[in-house]
Amino acid sequence: MNNAISIFLQERIDARDFPSAVYLVAEKGEIAFQDALGYAVAEPERLPATLDTIYDLASLTKPLVTGLIAAHLIERSEVDPEKTVGYYFPEFDGFSGFSDFDALDTLVSELLTHTSGAQAWKPFYLFTKNRSEVLAEIFRTEPLLTKPEVVYSDLGFLTLMFLLERVAGQEIGSLAESIVITPLELGNTFFSPDATLKSRIAASEKGNEYERRTCAEKFPEIRIPHSALRSSLIWGEVHDGNAWFMGGVAGHAGLFSTAEEVFKLALQFLPQYTQLLKPETCELFRTNFTPGMNEDRSFAFQLASTKDSTSGKGMSLESFGHLGFTGTSLWIDPVKERIFILLTNRTHARSLPFANINSVRRRFHDLANELLDEKN
Repeated sequence: MNNAISIFLQERIDARDFPSAVYLVAEKGEIAFQDALGYAVAEPERLPATLDTIYDLASLTKPLVTGLIAAHLIERSEVDPEKTVGYYFPEFDGFSGFSDFDALDTLVSELLTHTSGAQAWKPFYLFTKNRSEVLAEIFRTEPLLTKPEVVYSDLGFLTLMFLLERVAGQEIGSLAESIVITPLELGNTFFSPDATLKSRIAASEKGNEYERRTCAEKFPEIRIPHSALRSSLIWGEVHDGNAWFMGGVAGHAGLFSTAEEVFKLALQFLPQYTQLLKPETCELFRTNFTPGMNEDRSFAFQLASTKDSTSGKGMSLESFGHLGFTGTSLWIDPVKERIFILLTNRTHARSLPFANINSVRRRFHDLANELLDEKN
């Protein structure tokens, strides 16, 4: 525990930004500071957060599962980042096409850097009957036509997920198990948690009211079936509506884990500590593939050199990180060999709008960097 960080985060809990927070700060492969604060479940009962509390990581799934698996398959020359999506899905030839844009002409590398031009989000539970129809619906979805700008996109990473599944012949959950979870001996990292673990899991929103309102705003012509979204407390199952619709297992969201196991996953992106990748592959995560664009992106991550990133002031510009909608975040500084993990459940026990906690993330990173600097 470190008092400065814990006191700051407790202040934000008291201000109702989020009901709980678990943080972990590491340097050179070793944990330096960690603590658990607040209540992982605040209603209808109160369960304190602990260092072993399991959080819905939301979009951290993108780099920790889909990004890692993509890097692994690229290393094995099973996926070529400079080939098009259409190369891997020849049966869709001529299926899509909107003016000068064709989703099948998108490069795999553009999916990884969010430069494919795909829409950011779409509620597939309103447009398809099941998971098997999602990819075709993505190809039917008109793009934003902002290529080559960065547009952070769930649709892009879902396309990447289907591509990896096609190449490997397994669904993403099985790939995560065989390529990531089993080799690292992770016992608290999974999709679709078992019901017996519910008391260890941080609760989320009561129902999908946020998504319901978003659907009504973006698609006012569509009647939202009662079965499409939940109304009870989301606790022990994925918060993201599309991931839930897809059985809790998806390439853009759905992973659950603890801070310590996120730390073990984070080490895989650093050449000195990775067990899953070749050290030279880790250069992909700190390399800016979108220079001159509206956001600096590496392989599956945002870079600290991006204007207004949540990295704070103390990280190197080559640091890379990712956020999760539920209130999670991970940043990695490859120069100083530092890792910063902050897990919160900001969607729980709070009426809309949810708190924007980006300033909290920046302050957490700044405090942690200052304290690590003092130690050295």
